[in-house]
Amino acid sequence: MSIANPPPLQPMLARLMGETTEKTPFWLMRQAGRYLPEYQAVRQKAGGFLELCLNPDLASQVTLQPIERFDMDGAILFSDILILAYGLGQNLRFDEGIGPILTPIRDLSGIHALNHSGFESKIAPVLETIKNLKRALTPSKTLIGFAGAPWTVTSYMIEGKTSRDFRHSKQFAFTQPDQFQILLDMVTDHTIIYLTRQIEAGVDCVQIFDSWAGMLDEESFTHFVIKPTQKIISALKTRFPACPIICFPRHAGLLLENFCQACPADAINLDPSVPLDVALKLKETHIVQGNLDPIRLLSGGPDLEKTILRWLDKMGNNRYIFNLGHGILPETPPEHVTRLAKVIKDHGIGNDALSK
Repeated sequence: MSIANPPPLQPMLARLMGETTEKTPFWLMRQAGRYLPEYQAVRQKAGGFLELCLNPDLASQVTLQPIERFDMDGAILFSDILILAYGLGQNLRFDEGIGPILTPIRDLSGIHALNHSGFESKIAPVLETIKNLKRALTPSKTLIGFAGAPWTVTSYMIEGKTSRDFRHSKQFAFTQPDQFQILLDMVTDHTIIYLTRQIEAGVDCVQIFDSWAGMLDEESFTHFVIKPTQKIISALKTRFPACPIICFPRHAGLLLENFCQACPADAINLDPSVPLDVALKLKETHIVQGNLDPIRLLSGGPDLEKTILRWLDKMGNNRYIFNLGHGILPETPPEHVTRLAKVIKDHGIGNDALSK
């Protein structure tokens, strides 16, 4: 039995499927986080960042906070890319003011020390959060699942913390290529499982974050960024052909074109270094998302509004989702996000804007 007047698609999901919408949908990376006082209150209740990620009730609350305050079109699951490493049995903690700390893996014995037999049970709280959110979100909102890309997650697992040059990760890859490939394949295969479970739990689309893609030369970029991403996209599209996939190869630079040609993602998130004319060209083959420098949002004022309007006018009323080029900075005043939301929602796109 067919529905005579099916409900309209969510604005963000419609854009991801190539449809024209009257207004440009938006969401912001790290939109739930430390810049919000209501987040700080819940974080304190949880006792720690990892504990917050693994508490479905509290993680649901902080996921919904920016939606309730700013009315974004997309709600991104509150979690962390290193839940994957945690699920694989690596020791993980988050130190205040420092970030993630893991037991570094520097050889084959470190890989063998991992215990991924409990992977499904360790990611179960995240899936429960998704189910909570599907019940809580209004039908117009798109629920975004995510995972870190294999290179980024693997590099954290090897470094044991954030790094400036990722020397241990690259040295591992260059001097122990077979062992490095074992770890990269393990992360890739479990990323497929993780995103599969998220889609089964109810997310409407997924984003793959390759935060450190820009740290690699061309050959390494091909083997450590493109090939694992191709494998993930192929596996997900085989099982969930209608689920949009967004990729974020941050700071890929001149290698961004290689990535876009090789990886059949539905959408590409752009970092702030990507010029407007490149974004317009990318619209011919991909849905485009992002680019706004988070420091412009932090700074606020006339410059913020001018930059937002410039992108809205030039990108037109299809194949573009407004977002940042990276996550919201913790020092960002919430009123700046309020202003951003108002500028986007008040912006009317007409034929004159499309012709610019």
